[in-house]
Amino acid sequence: MPINRVTIVGNLTRDPELRGLPSGGSVCSLRVAVNNRRKDQASGQWVDEPNYFNVTIFGNSADAAARFLAKGRQVAVDGRLRWREWQDQQGNKREAIEIVAQDVQFIGGRDGAPGGGGGQGGNWAGQQGGGGAPAGDDWAPAAPAAPAGGGFNGPGNAYPVDQGDFGGPPAAQPAPQQNWGGAPQQPPAGAPAPGGNSAPPADDDIPF
Repeated sequence: MPINRVTIVGNLTRDPELRGLPSGGSVCSLRVAVNNRRKDQASGQWVDEPNYFNVTIFGNSADAAARFLAKGRQVAVDGRLRWREWQDQQGNKREAIEIVAQDVQFIGGRDGAPGGGGGQGGNWAGQQGGGGAPAGDDWAPAAPAAPAGGGFNGPGNAYPVDQGDFGGPPAAQPAPQQNWGGAPQQPPAGAPAPGGNSAPPADDDIPF
C-alpha cells in the first residue's frame, strides 16, 4: 500500500509568509532547516549537514502559524510530500517537492532561542482548525481527514492534538468556598446551583 507521510523537526530559516488564496482561504509558507550530524573521518570532528524543506500550511492553521512563529523557532511538522511544477516570470519551468502540513507543533518557550526547550510548546492540527487545503482549491488537493483526537501518529500518541486551535490543559476550577464557622454556606435565592456554570474560557494564547 502506498504511504506518503513525513515528519521533521527543525528551525525556521525565515519568518512565515502568509498570503490569501482566490477561494478566500489562507496559505502560509515555512522554510525549515534540519541538521544531520556526522563525524568527519579526516578531522575526527562532528560536522553539521543542513537540509532545507519547504512547508505549506492551509486554512486557520496558516493564520496561527503566521501569528506565533518566527525565524529561528523550532517546529515539528507532520504531513505529506507533494511535487508540483510551475513557470516563473521568465517562462522557465520550475519544480519542487514540498511538505503539506497536517500537524504542526512549535517547541520551546515563547521567547526561546533556536532549539527551544524553555517551556511547553503549542500545537495545532491542519484538519482540526480548517487547516487542510480548501475544498475546490486547485492549488493543492484537500488533505485527508485526521482521526478523532489524532496527533502525529493517531490517537494515544506522544503528540496529541486538542479540539481547539491550540493545545493545553483546561483551566482549573476554583474550589468552593466553605464557612469555617459552621455549616456550609447556602447559595442565595435565585442563584444557580454549584457546578451549573462552566469556568470562563481560558485566554486564546499559546499555553506556556
